[in-house]
Amino acid sequence: MSYEASLSKLPQPLKDLVANAQADTGRTDTDKQEVVSWIDKVAAGNVVKSENFSDLESTLVPRTYIVSNYLTAADVALYGALHPTLSQLQPAQYYATPATTRYFDHIQTLPSVRAAAQALSPAFSTVPFDFESAPKMERKQEPPKKKEKAPKAVDQTAAGEKSEVAAKSKENASRPPKEKKEKKEKEKKKDATPQDGGKKGKGDAGGGTASAEDTGEPVPSMIDLRVGRILDVKKHPDADSLYIEQIDLGEETGPRTVVSGLVNYIPIEEMRDKYLVAICNLKPAAMRGVKSFAMVLAVRAFSTDAFPIDSNTSQATSKDGKEGGIELIQPPPDSKPGERVYFEGPEYENAQPVSQLNPKKKIFETIQPGFTTLDTREAAWVNPGTKSVHRIRTKDGVCVAPTFIGASLS
Repeated sequence: MSYEASLSKLPQPLKDLVANAQADTGRTDTDKQEVVSWIDKVAAGNVVKSENFSDLESTLVPRTYIVSNYLTAADVALYGALHPTLSQLQPAQYYATPATTRYFDHIQTLPSVRAAAQALSPAFSTVPFDFESAPKMERKQEPPKKKEKAPKAVDQTAAGEKSEVAAKSKENASRPPKEKKEKKEKEKKKDATPQDGGKKGKGDAGGGTASAEDTGEPVPSMIDLRVGRILDVKKHPDADSLYIEQIDLGEETGPRTVVSGLVNYIPIEEMRDKYLVAICNLKPAAMRGVKSFAMVLAVRAFSTDAFPIDSNTSQATSKDGKEGGIELIQPPPDSKPGERVYFEGPEYENAQPVSQLNPKKKIFETIQPGFTTLDTREAAWVNPGTKSVHRIRTKDGVCVAPTFIGASLS
């Protein structure tokens, strides 16, 4: 079934919401089929029934979007269908479905969805959630797996290996205690040798070399931020809105390939030789056939005409229409590629980032809503619980946005 046929099944005003949001209908044949399938499910009405919430919750736990890794029309349809139910829930009720609540809140705050929803107000008004009072989720460790018993029947190779192991055990048993101890120490040292041979990039800085673990509550210091410099940039051959950049991050392995959707916001001549801040420990992701190994930290602004300012929200202002544009966060002058970028505050300044963020744990997605630019244009993370401000900086100064204030970083 075609996308248009599925869209026609949606009731009003949900159909207008999906159409006005102008979300992607799928970038591959598989994605297109999934988008149509989800819209059909939404049109049938079963997926958003309260008795099916547990199934939806399980589906959304590992996902940011319902199809692939970008916003599609299926997300807009699902958000609109969930709106009547979630808008009536009390905190204790939506705390019981944290993945669904998190997903819904993420979709409703996306600019294209928000603009489409406001055009149909009050049908899809913003639903407020009290996340600060939400009970903390405990991460349970999986119980150790039981070892499977080895089959009785073994081939000659396995039998030979078993005999060899038995011989070594017998040999070890006959060794003097001192010789046994020395052998164990040698094996321990061998296991402790780093896989990369102990090499470091020229930009490694301070606080030791061990990476932090991604256990416990997500904190901003888990994110690996570094100064980068664009050595080369060109347009993606298969995507009009994407650049492919070669960014020097001070690594001995050379520059990283990074794909970013900035074609419609920053001219290519302004990208060349640009210094920026990059997020370096996201899982590499393929974008239209090109794998991206980092993400540039950018600030997005919207005009006050499109999104009125309320008492709890500070929106970035712009005179360039409804969407004010995107700017790259700038490191301090004379920064060098690979220099460490960190968050102010004793609990974060000397902490080490994790080697790679686990997408399933949503660490970056949890921290990102607190990223903003202050009235001074300085980039910062605001703790949603304590409201404390932690500026984003290098050893030489604070990173800033060229012009935007009160804007969101991503």
